Amino acid sequence: MQLFFNPEIKEDTSLVTFSKEESRHMVKVLRKSIGDELDLTNGQGWLFKAELVSADLKHCSAKIISKNKQVKHNYNLHLAVAPTKMNDRYEWFLEKATEIGIDSITPIICDNSERKVIKADRFEKILQSAMKQSLNCYLPKLNEPINFKDFMSQKFTGQTFIAHCEELNRKSLKHELKPQTDITILIGPEGDFSVKEIQMAIDNQFIPVTLGNTRLRTETAAVVACHSVAFINESYENV
Repeated sequence: MQLFFNPEIKEDTSLVTFSKEESRHMVKVLRKSIGDELDLTNGQGWLFKAELVSADLKHCSAKIISKNKQVKHNYNLHLAVAPTKMNDRYEWFLEKATEIGIDSITPIICDNSERKVIKADRFEKILQSAMKQSLNCYLPKLNEPINFKDFMSQKFTGQTFIAHCEELNRKSLKHELKPQTDITILIGPEGDFSVKEIQMAIDNQFIPVTLGNTRLRTETAAVVACHSVAFINESYENV
């Protein structure tokens, strides 16, 4: 199954047109021709079946023949992760988290952050590609970068955690997680959160947690946290 992404498709859309880049990929690389069936998503949970009616290198179009709303997982996971010094490490996290299952991502700028600027367009493409590869019809939301203090001024629902490496009273994330609930987890930069930031999070009811016995890179910690949430919820569903 080859899944295509088009954010412009609505529930009542009857005809879909594709960009020059995507049209060329369909015809030149995938060898699609008139009459071929396509699987499309708008990233909002809908899976559309469509039939190609125009197969041109510059302009492909398809008519929608059926639609189905994909069931969404029964929790909401928001990871606030500090940008890594090397962009490719953050991109790796975005890709793997999307494959595993995540709902929203916020790049947070911390006291020890070495990178404070992100490539939003590039990150969006990574998310879209990972969504299509994993045959998931829900595209994670990439929020604007925000500094730690401003992030903490927001209101949160459900469980909230901050994963850090300081030798303080930390609990095990996997033992604290509850299934079927909203979850927000903070993951710091390579230099970890500052003591001030950790205390600010605790003052805002964030539970300090550890992700295991070894020190993890930022992107690895984020993926471990994402998988832990998915695992807890899958285990609950299978009980």
